Amino acid sequence: MITNDVREPAVAGTFYEREPKKLKSEIIKFFEEVKPPEINGTVIGIASPHAGYFYSGKTAAYGYKLLQGLSYETVIVISPSHYEYFDGVSIYNGRAYMTPFGLIEIDNELRDALAENKKIISVSGKGHGREHALEVQLPFLQSVLKDFKLLPIVIGNQSEEVCRTLSEILAEEIAGKSVLLVASSDLSHYHSHDIADSLDSKIHRHIENYDYESIMEDMENEKVEACGGGPIVTVMQTAKLLGADKSKILYRCDSSEASGDFRQVVGYLSAVFYKEN
Repeated sequence: MITNDVREPAVAGTFYEREPKKLKSEIIKFFEEVKPPEINGTVIGIASPHAGYFYSGKTAAYGYKLLQGLSYETVIVISPSHYEYFDGVSIYNGRAYMTPFGLIEIDNELRDALAENKKIISVSGKGHGREHALEVQLPFLQSVLKDFKLLPIVIGNQSEEVCRTLSEILAEEIAGKSVLLVASSDLSHYHSHDIADSLDSKIHRHIENYDYESIMEDMENEKVEACGGGPIVTVMQTAKLLGADKSKILYRCDSSEASGDFRQVVGYLSAVFYKEN
């Protein structure tokens, strides 16, 4: 819901705890459960799942725990659009996103700079009102980073051209700035555990090989499933243009890990894109 130029939480109380103290405890518990591998380099971007925290919160914690102690002036979260289809991408036109932890101000300066490219970018509320995939990243970000601004981007059309063009525009505008990129994506949906693992392992390999071209090709040929495959490709390509030369899967699982139901699962992964020291 969007009110008074503020995007209010749409899935607090369903995807994650609405009450701030309970939400803080929920996230702390996830951080206590995970131990991500050490990264010898500068973190430029991460990929994170976007299901309810019961299912994917632990997986998300692997990426966000890596950010503890780091600092970024702006975080760009790139999300798919689950509820609205539109061409190109939409950057939220309000002044802030709200979570149970409080307001996150929009980076108006960066948004205005990006908005000059009207070929694929619109500044609007399209795709933002009900979208959970972007929202669920924010309480994690607020738990590990301080005093950052947000640039919330929803991709309406996850074509190769849109993702490539957005990557080039982003890289040009944020080069030399203190910016973190976050791609929001789940993987395969509603297959058996074994079939899901077979599908998701392909994306796993492509990410480990820093091969975003193959992710896009496999998505277009329906060899893999990832509702936020476009955001993953965009973040990987942007990060590479900014100097990233390594990528690593931090954790991968599916919903059966939480539910115990192996018949119809949703796949999740957490990954990091970085410049090796």
